[in-house]
Amino acid sequence: MALLVLFFVAAAHPVLADETYTLYRAGTPVAIDGRLDEPIWKQAAAYRMSLSTGQAAKGLKLQEAGEVRFAWNDRYFYVGVKFTDSDIVAEGNADQLHHYQFGDVCELFLKPANQTWFWEMYVTPAGRRTGFFYLSQGRHGLPSNFAPRYLPEAAAVCKGTLNNWRDKDQYWTAEIAVPIGVLTGRGDKFAPGADWRILVGRYNYSYYLRTKGPELSAAPKLLVMDYHLLGQYAVLELQKKTHSAPRGQR
Repeated sequence: MALLVLFFVAAAHPVLADETYTLYRAGTPVAIDGRLDEPIWKQAAAYRMSLSTGQAAKGLKLQEAGEVRFAWNDRYFYVGVKFTDSDIVAEGNADQLHHYQFGDVCELFLKPANQTWFWEMYVTPAGRRTGFFYLSQGRHGLPSNFAPRYLPEAAAVCKGTLNNWRDKDQYWTAEIAVPIGVLTGRGDKFAPGADWRILVGRYNYSYYLRTKGPELSAAPKLLVMDYHLLGQYAVLELQKKTHSAPRGQR
């Protein structure tokens, strides 16, 4: 009964986000190579990926952990992820595919809080990228959503062997850089005080996981595992403060 209530609430009355993700300005540019070795990634808060409340109510536990970090400057919004992964899979061999059908993927969703439109962007462990733009939920699925106009800069690094189920891998990391000009192209501001919402989703396929299909996780935690529950996205809080490199790393 409790699980049915969760499904009803999520579908009929999406809750507003109650998590806030704080972004500091990057003191130096981030080289998009997937390595997470810039000073900002050592200083930015790490937000954990989670199963949904509905999955937890069934007694499920996340089998392979993940975390995500954020930063920004006047040119880019940055995302850095690290995903534990025993079997790194990425069979899509081109950009602008629906990569969740081809293997592991990190999905980034960004939305101005007071607008209907939002972006959905991917990076895979193979460094393949996708960028979709949705004018509104009511136009979801139309071919115009999938035109490659918003392809992010992105790269990934694997600690393991890509597409080899016979060995055990460790993790993969990735960086995404979204040009601020893309996010502000329709008149929205992306600066301290602007109201933006975010979700990071993960598809994790693995020979070693005993799941039916991929294990899905998200940050923030959702009521049910549906990455298009826009009302449950976290709030982005952009700070003017710049994180500088620690003494000795400048």
